[in-house]
Amino acid sequence: MNYFHWVAGSLLALVWLSRIIDAAIGMRTIADISHAEWDGYPTSGGGPRVSIVVPARNEEEHIGETLNRLLELDYQNYEVIAIDDRSTDRTGEVMDRIASRAEAAGRLKVIHVNVLPSGWMGKTHAMWSAAKQATGEWLLFTDADVLFRRDVVRRALGYAEAESADHLVLFPRMIMSSPGERMMIGFFQTLFVFGHRPWKVADPKTKDHMGVGAFNMIRRHVYEAVGSYQALRFEVVDDMKLGKIVKNAGYAQRNVYGADLISLRWAKGTMGVVRNLTKNFFAVMSFQWWRVVPSAFAVAFLNLMPFAGIWFAHGWERLPYAVALASLFAIHVGMAGRSDVPVYYFVLHPIGATLFVYIMLRSMILTLSRGGVVWRGTFYPLDELRRGMV
Repeated sequence: MNYFHWVAGSLLALVWLSRIIDAAIGMRTIADISHAEWDGYPTSGGGPRVSIVVPARNEEEHIGETLNRLLELDYQNYEVIAIDDRSTDRTGEVMDRIASRAEAAGRLKVIHVNVLPSGWMGKTHAMWSAAKQATGEWLLFTDADVLFRRDVVRRALGYAEAESADHLVLFPRMIMSSPGERMMIGFFQTLFVFGHRPWKVADPKTKDHMGVGAFNMIRRHVYEAVGSYQALRFEVVDDMKLGKIVKNAGYAQRNVYGADLISLRWAKGTMGVVRNLTKNFFAVMSFQWWRVVPSAFAVAFLNLMPFAGIWFAHGWERLPYAVALASLFAIHVGMAGRSDVPVYYFVLHPIGATLFVYIMLRSMILTLSRGGVVWRGTFYPLDELRRGMV
């Protein structure tokens, strides 16, 4: 009898089986606002004013379509504030051209930021600057490459008002055009469900919180009560940290599905996903190497060992590994129902896990060797990043 396989396999089976049971029960409690029941909120008159904030730096490829879609929303009481954050391409020119059209009058406002003050990340400063000029009761922070369906704001408001939510997060549909993107995003979704338990976000007794850069909608008075983006001025993962300070302050937080209510292509190709996550991951670990190393080991053990164990173990020793693999497969089945990643991408899970471990270590090594993070042409020193963490 090989005790290693029994101990390792049993641990893996316990971890993955308990999480799939928890997820199977909990995920059913998360609403999908694309369903017909959330289509009744009024399109005109009576609804609260919404200020949609769109920061952009060197986004000339996407900003035009994003703003055009936002100007076509079927909800009437809203404004769009687009911020050109020191762009060196035609982003600001595209914004101004759209704002000059008749249909944008009184609806779209453009702000140009030419200098980034010290002590700020570019994106958080852009959103803070826009929020100061916003007139809405609700603030909706989004990204420059997100595509909005006409009815998304109306549906989101209807849900938020019905649930008395203070902060609402809508999960986007990820547009994927290559097998590598599907493999990496499929793995990331699995890890996301494992680590963040979105079904626990609404529970005030838990610390689970949520934030998504594509759709963070928050009541104006709550945004100001938690310190606004000034409290997050040097946060790399500002979207999740907004969710954290809202939850910690005791406000009602909700996250919802929405099918294709919002869509975006987050990265192009396998290495595009690697590059995007490299910027963020050391920040997720609070820029502490001693958290990254055991976390990388844990990710490798939890996601690679079930596949290795089923191969190298013998006889009944394979049973706990099989339970772990079946639980992992069930998570992929659940994710396939909510995304464009087919369930058979489960067989690529070990490759995704290996690349994710590489991302974790690469993010740490690059940040430490550079002494900071380079994002969209701006260098942010590590000492300032650490001081600015929530």
